[in-house]
Order: sequence, then structure tokens, then C-alpha cells
Amino acid sequence: MPRSPVLRFLIVIAGVLVIALASAWLWLDSLFEAPGTRTVPSVAGEVGAQSVLAVFAHPDDEQSVTGLLIRARTRDGAVTRMITATRGEAGTPLPQVSRIEELGLIRHAEVLKNGWALGLEAQEVWDYPDGGLSDADYEIYVGRLMERMQAWQPDLIVTFWPESGLSWHPDHRTAGRAATEAVRRLRELDPDTAPRAIAYILAPSRMMGRFGGERGRHVVANQPAPNLQMPGEGWAKVRGWQIHASQRDYLRHAYGIPAELLYALYDMEHYYVVEF
Repeated sequence: MPRSPVLRFLIVIAGVLVIALASAWLWLDSLFEAPGTRTVPSVAGEVGAQSVLAVFAHPDDEQSVTGLLIRARTRDGAVTRMITATRGEAGTPLPQVSRIEELGLIRHAEVLKNGWALGLEAQEVWDYPDGGLSDADYEIYVGRLMERMQAWQPDLIVTFWPESGLSWHPDHRTAGRAATEAVRRLRELDPDTAPRAIAYILAPSRMMGRFGGERGRHVVANQPAPNLQMPGEGWAKVRGWQIHASQRDYLRHAYGIPAELLYALYDMEHYYVVEF
């Protein structure tokens, strides 16, 4: 039986909508890509690291590097550890799951729980003030990082790029700068036992430039192009936001889309890796 004009019209409209949705998805996906960047299965494996130390500022910062931490352990047999400088007490609860004065205690517990889920062998949460890491005694902070690096002897340090901090947060930039300085000093003291590489997590430049506002433009202008990228294990990032219950709705609040959808697009982690 021949199709009616109305049915043919509806089929055409449906086809146009499918094409439009597919085109929109591909365009959004392209904003999270870094064309020309070499893809590896594991950054830790690429540099031959058997011990990895992540140095970050806040609980949930580790969400940006779940792929590296998981694959370092599961693919490469590396020991993974993490230092978080603050308890995140100055953050905004999204949603509110506790009394505001107890937010630091809650977020401290959340990062420990997520670290366990990521398979970290050890982690420490220090007591620097959230939002005030850049005002803390820099020499003491660097010295504490050096002590832990000497004790744990990581091959690879994972941290923020000092000039951009992934999101332009001053605590992020301070953590990246201090971790870099600690590695530099240790390599001067004894290059045989000091870290052999630093992996700086970078923001997707196209996305930040288009949707990140003024902060995003600062990030793009002050971070290098990535030289390695690897799968981000989005399933673990989604799980991580459930564990970080006080920040569970952060992505929806910041970007207007749920974590499951974001990580279907943002499926690679971009790094600038420096080897010594």
C-alpha cells in the first residue's frame, strides 16, 4: 500500500531530526577532543612507572585522573597513592548532605572512600585551608611534599599544570607549582631516587574556550598542548561523583548535563607529560 503524504512527511521530519541530533552530538564530542595528540593505553605504562603519586588540592580533584590511576594499577601493576592538601571545607554542597560546619569532615571522608574505590594503597588529607593554599607557607608545603616523595619514592607524579590549574583555581595552581618544585629539588639532591616524570592533567581546550567563560579562556591561554592522552574510565568518574555525595550535582550545576552524559563525550584524559 503506498504511503500517505502525511506519513512521508513525518518520515522526512524524523530523518532530519536524527541527522540534526547526530550532528550536534558529533560537534559536542569534538569539543572534548585533542586532535593530533598521541593516544596511549596508560600514561604510567608509557613512562614505565611502578609507583604513582597524585598531588592535588581538594577532595574530588582526583576525579580528573581516574583513568590514569586505575590503569596504572590494573594494567601496569603500579602502586598508587595520593595527597590532598585541604579538606574542601569552603566548597559549596551540591546537594547539601550535612551541616555546613561539618562539610570539611564529610568531604574528607568522601575522598578517602573514593581513594579506596580507586585502589590507592595510601592517601593523606592534609589540613591546609580550602581556598587558602596559596597563602600558606610555601616552603613548608614543598618540604612536606618532598618528605612524602622521599618516603614513597614515586616514579611518576600526577598534578595540575601550575600556570592554569585545570580550572584556574588558585589552590590548584599552588598544588601543581609546589609538586613541580618538590620534584625539581629532589632531582638536584639525588636523581636516582627522585621522580622520573610528571604528568600534568589538562582541560579540554576547545570546550573550555567555548563554554568556560573568562576562567576558561585563562586556562586555555596558560596551558600547553597535551602530548599524551588516554582513556578516562568514565564509569569510575560517574561512580566517584556518587561517592562524593556532597558534590554529586556539581557537573549538572556547572555544565547543565548529568555525569553519565558528560563522560560519554569527555572520554579521554589529556596530559602534558615531562620526563627527566
